[in-house]
Formats: sequence, structure tokens, C-alpha cells
Amino acid sequence: MHGLDGAELYVITRPSRRVAYPRMVEAAIRGGADLIQFRDKTLSDGEFLEAARAVLAICRRHRVPLIINDRADAAALVGADGLHLGQDDLPVGEARKLFHGFIGKSCHAPRQTLAALAARAHYVTAGPVYGTPTKPGYAPVGLRLVRWTARHAGRTPWVAIGGITEHNVGNVIRAGAARVAVVRAGCGAGGPREIEAA
Repeated sequence: MHGLDGAELYVITRPSRRVAYPRMVEAAIRGGADLIQFRDKTLSDGEFLEAARAVLAICRRHRVPLIINDRADAAALVGADGLHLGQDDLPVGEARKLFHGFIGKSCHAPRQTLAALAARAHYVTAGPVYGTPTKPGYAPVGLRLVRWTARHAGRTPWVAIGGITEHNVGNVIRAGAARVAVVRAGCGAGGPREIEAA
């Protein structure tokens, strides 16, 4: 089964001084997340592997797929279900030499989406839809890319991402998104229940 089959709420972790990753992921899943991406650019290699294995244990218990951000080596070592690549990461074809699960690609413009589809990425993201501190170097693309992706992605699953909250998720869905990814709304105080109910 493809990792995004049936998934609607894709939660991406973020570092927290107060909440350990297993607890964060457990709460996100209980709140409605049906796909988890483990993302932390602050950890050493050893720390990343240790945290990723702890998160994987939670995901396995709940039968929720785990995606590793950026790190094809770590995704392969921990036995993750998926790998997510940014525009500055390994090309999809090269990453396949290291990791044999499903692979997604961040896309911020139509040409990037077309390139990812040509490389046979298993899924793509469209965003950041709105401004977000997790992507400070990227200007928000608004709903235009969401609408474009809805028309051109074909059978490839895709996810709208970036600054999506309970206040704007309705607009994103009306623009054509069947799946949304959240970071702050999924791992923050309110958790994903607010998004799920929107």
C-alpha cells in the first residue's frame, strides 16, 4: 500500500524543549494525524537516529506511516516507510539508491512539480501556501499553486503545506487539496484536533 493512501492529515514534527518526540507524536496521532514526518535539523547523526527509532516505535504501534525528512541514510537505517526531500536535497533518483520506501518532494513552483513528477516521486507537496517560520527563506505561494497542482498532479498524491491552520484550512481544501500538512498546528498546544474539525 502506498504511504499516502487514505491519509488526510500529515503532521511534521518540530523541536521542543518541553515535549519529547514520542509524546509529541503520540498526541498528534491521537488527535487525528494519519501520517507523520520526523523533521529535526538540530540533532547530531546519532541523536537523530535515536529519536527517529523512538518515533517509529510509536508509529508502528498505531499503524501510521513514518516519513523521514531529508535523510536518506537515516530513513534506510531505521526502516522508515517514507523519505521526504527538499529542493536542495538528493535528487529522487539518487535517493532511491539508498532508500527503497516511498519518496516525496517539496515543490514551490509548477516547474519543480513537473520535474518531481518526471522523476517519479511517489508524492509532492505544494507550498508554502501561507507564510511560516519553518520555511523562512520561501515566500508564500498562496492558493494558486494548490489549484495548479490539483489540475496537473494526475494520479500522483500531493499535499498542501505551509502555514495551514484551523482558520485557513477550509480555503486550502476548497482550492483542491485532499491532504494538508501541518507543523505548528499539529505539534503545538492545540494539536491537530482543531484542524480535523475545521
